Amino acid sequence: MQTEQLKELICKTLDSKKAIDVAVISLEGLTVVADYFVLASGRSTTQVKALAENLEEIMEKEYGVRVLRTEGRSGGKWVVLDYGSVIVHVFEEETRKTYSLEQLWGDGTNVSHFGEGE
Repeated sequence: MQTEQLKELICKTLDSKKAIDVAVISLEGLTVVADYFVLASGRSTTQVKALAENLEEIMEKEYGVRVLRTEGRSGGKWVVLDYGSVIVHVFEEETRKTYSLEQLWGDGTNVSHFGEGE
């Protein structure tokens, strides 16, 4: 699966499951770790865990794409799902504000919000 298609499927899946403020950070020219970060928030640790679990399940069952690694699922404040070229960060709302990855990676200049020109 192409990176652009993977990114779009991840965003659409998170959005369909009521994730808050789904955003994409283009990492082009910034790192070799991945091409994109996809960020999303949940209102509670329970929702964060559910969003991450649901994304992993749908991506594997419907598209045949398996997550390479996950971190943070037990705490539910910040779950990371590594899909190789796309790394997904699902945050509890306050945790997302605290770490502010949108600002950390290029002062937000590479950030687009899903549904706004995506």
